Amino acid sequence: MQTINCKGTLIDLTTPRVMGIINVTPDSFYDGGLTTSTTTILSQAEKMLSEGATFLDIGGYSSRPNATNISEVEEVARVIPAIAEILKSFPKALISIDTFRSEVAKKAIEAGACMINDISGGSLDTKMLSVVASMQVPYIMMHMKGTPQNMTTKAEYGNITKEVIFYFTQKLAEARKLGINDIIIDPGFGFAKTVDHSFELLNNLELLKSLDTPILAGISRKSMIYKTLHVSAKEALNGTALLHGIALNKGANILRVHDVKEALECVTLVTKLKSKV
Repeated sequence: MQTINCKGTLIDLTTPRVMGIINVTPDSFYDGGLTTSTTTILSQAEKMLSEGATFLDIGGYSSRPNATNISEVEEVARVIPAIAEILKSFPKALISIDTFRSEVAKKAIEAGACMINDISGGSLDTKMLSVVASMQVPYIMMHMKGTPQNMTTKAEYGNITKEVIFYFTQKLAEARKLGINDIIIDPGFGFAKTVDHSFELLNNLELLKSLDTPILAGISRKSMIYKTLHVSAKEALNGTALLHGIALNKGANILRVHDVKEALECVTLVTKLKSKV
């Protein structure tokens, strides 16, 4: 299935889409602290929407390695006002809530978000899949082992591609049994994965198409890029664009990004290339 239903609108993912990241956190690895006021949140949302983002992904819990574990109350206090303010200024915006907590997800959907992006695929909150099913919203399930606090110690695999595909086979069956229809998978680059693991997954990304569900690639400015190039996350845009092109060529349907304009340029160029094959 290459379409998802967001607030009654069918979004066709045959042509890849771009999801802009808005982290309302003080400690995210790249943009922590940059979008924590109403003014900066709205400015970023306007910029991303004007540049062509289909979705805005709002997150209030930093999932970088060894990030501070915050309370559910604090996470709600960060994301719900942000969602409300964005929708007040941009009523047609399609907002994804980036959370692994079912209660945060539920409150975000009630506040107007239309999609849930869960880094744990329901593993960190056993109620998550039931909430998704009851809300009947698209669900992004990511592959990760452990938690953001300990995932770096979990990066051990026999064959990472096979293990990720097996993980999704189980998760998809569980979700569909509950009646969740619109599911997107995210291999989780950098989450409980070394740089080599992430590159191996990217190299084999087309094998995930066998799961017959759209794929989201979250590569933007990640350590697999800046550690390989020996630069900082701020200097990783060129490397990000290159890997976005590779991910698109291997079948990614959504790019989750910090830089919308550049990502859409990648989509345009790869789409043009594929039209000539």
